[in-house]
Amino acid sequence: MDYIEKALEKLREWIDGIIDALLGPEVQHEPELIPIPVKEPRR
Repeated sequence: MDYIEKALEKLREWIDGIIDALLGPEVQHEPELIPIPVKEPRR
């Protein structure tokens, strides 16, 4: 079974490479920035 899992993983990588070549790389979404409250010093 381990051999089949390794073969399937290689097949997935190969298919991903073909899809990237044909359609371009996957769009990487930018991580959503989380606002962090900051105490401003008194002036």
